[in-house]
Amino acid sequence: METTSKTKITVRTTINAPVEKVWKFWTSPEHITQWNNASDDWHTPHATNDLRIGGKFLSHMAAKDGSFSFDFEGTYSNVDLHRSIEYTLADERKVKIHFTNKGNETEVEETFEAESMNAIELQRSGWQAILDNFKKYVESN
Repeated sequence: METTSKTKITVRTTINAPVEKVWKFWTSPEHITQWNNASDDWHTPHATNDLRIGGKFLSHMAAKDGSFSFDFEGTYSNVDLHRSIEYTLADERKVKIHFTNKGNETEVEETFEAESMNAIELQRSGWQAILDNFKKYVESN
């Protein structure tokens, strides 16, 4: 049996908000649609989230000009309230998110297996941009 080790990429940020608020904004579809984009010319017009082991999520991500869209979707393999979320994407890549409670601040660290279509740095910068947008959204609401 052949096994291949996938490249893992980690992005992180510290948000000036308690972990309970960060968790709510990360997991609630009404909030996901407000922050889940890497640039202003993209948006997430629709999101669903069944946050439990075996539950599924979907974020429909689209260019605002209508030129391209895709579904970012997966199935949860671990949910530890206010601490961590793990899931497997539709293409079988694994993602782990850790929420570290630091009182009035929360560190969010996301580690994901890279895909083979785009350069590692492009993937890192895209996921970091979404995380930075999340930070901005949480801190302004």
